[in-house]
Amino acid sequence: MTVTSPGRDTDAGAPARVDDLTARVEAVRLLVEAGTGVLPEQRLDPARDLVERAGQRLALSRDHTVVALAGATGGGKSSLFNCLARNDLSPVGVRRPTTSQAYACVWGGAGTGLLDWLKVPAGHRHAARGAGHGRDQQPLRGLVLVDLPDIDSVHQAHQVEVDRLLALVDVMVWVADPQKYADALLHERYLRRYARHQGVTVVVLNQADRLAPADTARCLADLRRLLAEDGMPEVPVLATSAAPAGQPPAAHLPAEHPAAEQPSAALAAEPDAGVAALRAVLATAVAGRQAWLHRLGADLDRTGTDLADLAGDPVPAPAGTGRDELVAALAAATGVDVVAQAAAGSYARQAHLALGSPVLRLWRRRRRDPLARLRLDGPDRPLILPPPARTQPAAAALAARTVAAQAGTGLPEPWRGAVATAVQDRLGELPAALDRAIAGTDLGVGRPRWWWRLVGGWQWLLTLCVAAGVGWLAVRLILIGLGAPAQAAPTGAGQPVPALLLVGGLAGAAVTTALVGPAIAAGTRRAHARARARLLDAVGGVADALLLVPVQDLLSRYARVRESITRLRREW
Repeated sequence: MTVTSPGRDTDAGAPARVDDLTARVEAVRLLVEAGTGVLPEQRLDPARDLVERAGQRLALSRDHTVVALAGATGGGKSSLFNCLARNDLSPVGVRRPTTSQAYACVWGGAGTGLLDWLKVPAGHRHAARGAGHGRDQQPLRGLVLVDLPDIDSVHQAHQVEVDRLLALVDVMVWVADPQKYADALLHERYLRRYARHQGVTVVVLNQADRLAPADTARCLADLRRLLAEDGMPEVPVLATSAAPAGQPPAAHLPAEHPAAEQPSAALAAEPDAGVAALRAVLATAVAGRQAWLHRLGADLDRTGTDLADLAGDPVPAPAGTGRDELVAALAAATGVDVVAQAAAGSYARQAHLALGSPVLRLWRRRRRDPLARLRLDGPDRPLILPPPARTQPAAAALAARTVAAQAGTGLPEPWRGAVATAVQDRLGELPAALDRAIAGTDLGVGRPRWWWRLVGGWQWLLTLCVAAGVGWLAVRLILIGLGAPAQAAPTGAGQPVPALLLVGGLAGAAVTTALVGPAIAAGTRRAHARARARLLDAVGGVADALLLVPVQDLLSRYARVRESITRLRREW
């Protein structure tokens, strides 16, 4: 919307613009959500306020256009307000701030929700004289005109109220007199701040009746120059006189201004051509019923520009870069190889106890399980690992910082710092988390294999054979020593059965041990590899949860911020 082009804004494109505006507001909401906790709050607060303000404005009347008259003390702002309303509604002052609270005048009734949202006091709300009935008032039907407190008030509360209302209104009309139109406060604090809102801004040089026509033309030219320096070269500038009596000189308007192009009965009714031109500008804005769209659009454009430096162009490196090196460093610092070796030793001990000769089992059972020495043989027992080499913790910390540095490559501040901080803050949590992960890992060495029972039973059978042969021979030797008659031992295959049991049992045990030895060795290697793989997975899970997932989350949030800013900076 531009306040200088009558007829340009119609309802034809309003639905599409509302949809676009809603999408851009959603982009700001996502930006605030993604940036919270990383971006400075003082940078996000205006965007957060904009989201809230836009949602409220979208829910209020779209048939009304809120126009604010803003200016310094003595500029005739309240007089112009009364002149437009054709009634003495706002008190007029010259030497001191008179308007301490906003006054509002509504054309066409209703607008109560907007006035409540603007927080205009109930006693300061008025209806324009003849609003909705007189022919000269009909073009302004739907206008909500607000007279703001003075921008140069010595009362801080007045300035706060001005800033609050300027953030809510749809159109801003800046009123200045010939003495203060170049005031630094007006230009540096306000006009430059709203440079992106020139499509919903009008500047009025009031009290032009105090100047000769040539002086008025010079003041208007100088004012346009100042506005161009403020970044508002296309803002319409009107010369008005809101004097209650007398016939002031004609205003000097831009040739392209609608008041110069389309005189009407409303203009003829005005005592001053400049006021009539301003009334025509307001009528154009009201008729278009899209000023609020363009105001919010300008707010969104400014927000996108203000936050553009928080998202750079380079695409950051993927968060997975350096993960293998990080997991390897953490595994070394945590003693994964020590635990894997203990798991292999525990497997070998169990295999020998299950597959070895019962006699040898008694000897091997005296040796403590390697996992028991690390207190990994039962639940809820504190893990005991040998201290890592002095360089291993430092290598783990270096690997973590390397991941942060690689992930932060190309990120602007404060994102790069947030990535580094996310890693640094969690380094202290790693030792306890890794110990818990290792202690809770199923190493796969506690379950006996089905064939162990078969071989173990065979070993027991061989041992019984040897025991039977030795017992039989011992009894015969005892009987012979005592001189008792001894019967001949039964034979088999031409050999005494006791001898066959003894020799066969010993030979069978030796062969069985020789055969299961390679199987135990192979199983031990597999147990070591299996335990190490599971431990590395556990270490990787800790690395992901404490370091890589937070980094990836930050990168995803950064991507959402960049996307939101890109959508915001798309001009209408």
